[in-house]
Amino acid sequence: MGATAAVMVAALVQAAGDTPAGKAMRSGLSVSVPDAYKRLITDAGGTCPEVSPNLLAALLETESQFNSKAASPVGAQGIAQFMPSTWESSGIDGNHDGKRDVWDPEDAIPSAAKYLCSLAKEVKDVPGDKQSNMLAAYNAGSGAVLKYGGIPPYEETQGYVKSIVAIAGKTAPVGEMTTAEQGAEVVNAAQDMIGTPYSWGGGSESGPTIGTCCSPNGSSGASVKGFDCSGLTLYAYARIGISLPRTAAEQYAVSEPVKPDQAMPGDLVFYGSGPTSLHHVGIYVGGGWILDAPRPGTEVRFSPLKSMSDFFAIARPIPHHNKET
Repeated sequence: MGATAAVMVAALVQAAGDTPAGKAMRSGLSVSVPDAYKRLITDAGGTCPEVSPNLLAALLETESQFNSKAASPVGAQGIAQFMPSTWESSGIDGNHDGKRDVWDPEDAIPSAAKYLCSLAKEVKDVPGDKQSNMLAAYNAGSGAVLKYGGIPPYEETQGYVKSIVAIAGKTAPVGEMTTAEQGAEVVNAAQDMIGTPYSWGGGSESGPTIGTCCSPNGSSGASVKGFDCSGLTLYAYARIGISLPRTAAEQYAVSEPVKPDQAMPGDLVFYGSGPTSLHHVGIYVGGGWILDAPRPGTEVRFSPLKSMSDFFAIARPIPHHNKET
């Protein structure tokens, strides 16, 4: 399910409210979640109409990758990445053990749901999709959402909202997401493009397209026909009838992470500091190598998997098929 479809589902859930149909729509959990947290997320996911189990799970995956000990450089703590001041005002004793512990998922997960619901009330009169505005407020503060009349024009916040909506809209994988044979076809499609110039913004499901060769903002460099990193992966997966979104972060959001020792040719390899700040993606070919379009001034080529120091994850796309397949 793409981002637009996910937003439509969110709107239907909100409209259904606390009717039996609404409760049924909110009860499912199709996002992959560690077993230890499934009950907590399912229970907390019914705190208010704007928060579903899938959306809450997607937020926790984006914030911490379900790591209850996560700590950010700016001071955010725990599985839901609460800042200390926010935890002080919004944290609850979810397991009723007499203390509020930001590092305890039994406290932090219901606290995140409660905090989301409070943010939803604060931005309820802002135009646009209510869930998206609520998520933007979790990331940037309700004041920013109120100031800009919707999702603020911050690249981080816009990517954050888009990523969570995409993850929340994923359907549960059934069996293999892509087969070994399909993975080989993806690799072959990308290999056929070796030597094609790098082109910022270049590449579509049909093949190389015109982009700007030398500058991400288009300030310098002549136009050239080719691929950027996510344009190459978009093209290769289209060869097996699977449509991927355009950017590396969006492609990760519609993929299922796999352990490095379980990677197979055709899987996507991502680089960056987190799910919403991924800057590069390549196609795993095995033996510690990927196929990618690395950067301006290069061509589609084989590169070592560890050629970039900020390796983030390997993930396998969940099929989102083209209309003609």
